Amino acid sequence: MVRVLATGTFELLHPGHLLFLEEAKRLGDELFVIIGRDVNVKKQKRTPIIPEEQRLKMVSALRMVDKAMLGSEKDMYDPLYSIKPDIVAIGYDQDFDEDKLERGLRERGFQSKVIRIKKQNSNAFCKVEEIIRLMSELKLKSGSELESEPGEE
Repeated sequence: MVRVLATGTFELLHPGHLLFLEEAKRLGDELFVIIGRDVNVKKQKRTPIIPEEQRLKMVSALRMVDKAMLGSEKDMYDPLYSIKPDIVAIGYDQDFDEDKLERGLRERGFQSKVIRIKKQNSNAFCKVEEIIRLMSELKLKSGSELESEPGEE
């Protein structure tokens, strides 16, 4: 059994996430997914919109995912000791240096191969930051339309 590990925030689940997880699953027999903890997402990106427990529940429900779990709040490598992945799949846009990640794995006794999934979905709404930006623009636009409605004072 080849165990594949994928990680991410998986906020505002979209087709790009599905493509990433489908491609990761194709690399082996079992797909484990680690969901980024709220505290770590705040440090690296921004305050999450969707709480970690809800993101975990959504990813766990996906058919290609065999097991999903929350990551460690302190050390990203901690959950790997129970998973023992053969492959660590990273997304095309995830901020990881493959060589550095592989060295970190080796230093902790893992022989996991790091594979970057290069396939991506170019459709609209396949990047969380873009979705948030578009939603903000729509909110601003609808707010300004309400302010300028004729006949209202």
